[in-house]
Amino acid sequence: MIPHERSLVALLKDEPFALIGINSDRDLVEYRNQATLQGVTWRSFWCGESGTDGLIPTAWNVTNWPTVYVIDVNGVIRFKDVREEALTAAVQSLLATLKSGNAASPKK
Repeated sequence: MIPHERSLVALLKDEPFALIGINSDRDLVEYRNQATLQGVTWRSFWCGESGTDGLIPTAWNVTNWPTVYVIDVNGVIRFKDVREEALTAAVQSLLATLKSGNAASPKK
């Protein structure tokens, strides 16, 4: 998924969009090396030595890898497990809604 994520980040660089990754590799050094090699420029968190049993996947009840959440401006999950062009379309639909003024303002 990383090549598509890289292209999505480039496509939406001037938009109110953020990609955040969570990595379940158990080896932090290997995780950082792979992120660098694959050109990950967005914020990406490491789950720790517990990997898929770490704090982040446990708190979010993640059972499949990769799991993708598309979250709106209010922090509501609008799409789950969309990939490739479906991911791009999901994000662009939320951005269009936001730009049209039809999205609710962020909760305070």
